Amino acid sequence: MLEDEERGNDSREELKRADHLIYVSLKYTRTGDVILSVITRLMNAIELTMDEMLKWFEAKKKLKQVDYSKPYRIKVEWIRNKLKKDKAVNDMLDFYLFMLRIMKGEHDAKDEFRKGLRLISIDDKGGLIAEVNMDDVKEYYKRTEKFIERVEEIIK
Repeated sequence: MLEDEERGNDSREELKRADHLIYVSLKYTRTGDVILSVITRLMNAIELTMDEMLKWFEAKKKLKQVDYSKPYRIKVEWIRNKLKKDKAVNDMLDFYLFMLRIMKGEHDAKDEFRKGLRLISIDDKGGLIAEVNMDDVKEYYKRTEKFIERVEEIIK
């Protein structure tokens, strides 16, 4: 059981790191790279939480022998299939895929070092994926925190 608690704390540790990036690093540096770092930390926290869910499904015999080396897009579908009725979890899985698209896109920062900092993510066809500002990053953090809390409720 201690091992489960340690792994669960890993996602919380990633949240702490993201919190620091938002409220200290981003506050003082205001660069697009910091926004990317925050999104990366939030995605890491979600991925660790998804792995915990899959381990829980395995322990409850709801999934057989999970291959953890599979990409997270596949893991998202496994979780979605097991929790079809849980809107909160499914919304967060969609949000995770959205953040994945942001990370895979081309990035440009507008108004760096200013209050109106925005990270612009563009897909390979030149289409806008997202324009992420500091308030958006804080909202992403809150959504990720709620997701982790929801998964902890399900697992316990």
